[in-house]
Amino acid sequence: MFKRFLHALIFMLMPWMLRAQQAVTIRVNVAEVQGAFKPVWAYFGHDEPNYTYSPEGRELLSELASLCPYPVHDRAHNLLTTGNGAPALKWGSTNAFTLNVSGQPVYDWTILDKIFDTYRELGMMPFVEIGFMPEALSTHPEPYQHHYPNGPLFTGWSYPPKNYPQWAELIYRWVRHSVERYGRKEVERWNWEVWNEPNIGYWHGTLEEYCKLYDYTADAVKRALPSARVGGPATTGPASPRAAAFLQGFLKHCVSGTNSVTGKTGAPIDFISFHAKGRTRIADGHVQMDIGQNLRDIDRGFAIVASFPKLRKLPVIISESDPEGCAACAAITHPQNGYRNTSQYASYEAELLHGTLALAERYQINLQGAVTWAFTFPGQPYFAGFRSLATHGIDKPLMNFFRMLGLLGE
Repeated sequence: MFKRFLHALIFMLMPWMLRAQQAVTIRVNVAEVQGAFKPVWAYFGHDEPNYTYSPEGRELLSELASLCPYPVHDRAHNLLTTGNGAPALKWGSTNAFTLNVSGQPVYDWTILDKIFDTYRELGMMPFVEIGFMPEALSTHPEPYQHHYPNGPLFTGWSYPPKNYPQWAELIYRWVRHSVERYGRKEVERWNWEVWNEPNIGYWHGTLEEYCKLYDYTADAVKRALPSARVGGPATTGPASPRAAAFLQGFLKHCVSGTNSVTGKTGAPIDFISFHAKGRTRIADGHVQMDIGQNLRDIDRGFAIVASFPKLRKLPVIISESDPEGCAACAAITHPQNGYRNTSQYASYEAELLHGTLALAERYQINLQGAVTWAFTFPGQPYFAGFRSLATHGIDKPLMNFFRMLGLLGE
């Protein structure tokens, strides 16, 4: 406890230990009314699902859940990845699907239940990311687990299934298990998102293969719970022409493509998701953050959604929106990420939220949420500069921004 107190004290004194900054004048026009404040900010996420139920993870989630009177959402990668549940940077596993010696499927919900029970106990709302590929289903299973930061990151978990009906059965059973454990009314509130960033290395397949995966997954979710909410495609920043083309191609498939399961036209979609990222660099000895890139991604993504008349009223979730693209790239090795331990991060997020809401209004987008991809990293050095909300239970300045938003209510 004394060690934690000492670190916290040093952190609080840091502003006085740094060189004097230029004075800034802030003017607030309290006479300008813009309407209700929709809690689009109350979404967070992380790569490592097994951190969710760790002591530090539970402590942070409990704090997030208490920020406001409405649900706070959490999104995690690797919910279907094969492994023993031991966390590592950019890695996690649940061992939900394996094959026995006879080649028959074995479903094990033990670790998934630990994750989702944590949400339930703390009053959180899961934003369910359906991925990644179990080893027994992967078309290219070896090597399977990566060893970040050494070696390739996108290993066997990032490939299409060798058996789409078997993949669909896994999803069907997962949703049914969730309904049995948590109740229909609870699961009806969840969003089920198909995969993550399928336009880059997270998916070693084509757009057409992703649409096939989506068709099988969405059909399985709806068979298990017809009122469930399913969507995607969680592509990377649409300011990139290739990412924009993937997002457009997927939405076109949902409207007028041939469904791989039913043979009919189109695919069920209840919300649309994509990602947006800024850039950071060292300039003149300090961290310079490019919020313009972040907002250009959002602007282009909203424009694409608005170009589909049949879809433009659907909820949109920016399921990752951050200053740059690598939460596990610590500032001690990547100095351009030094903003993460300072109030610069909180200031960026405040301006980003303002710009995001303005763009949603411009395009008349039904913005449901914008995920801050930041959590906590147990076992790492204090203030190592991972993209996190807290370090060893010590809140970073960014948390004060979210406390302020919680106090604003609606």
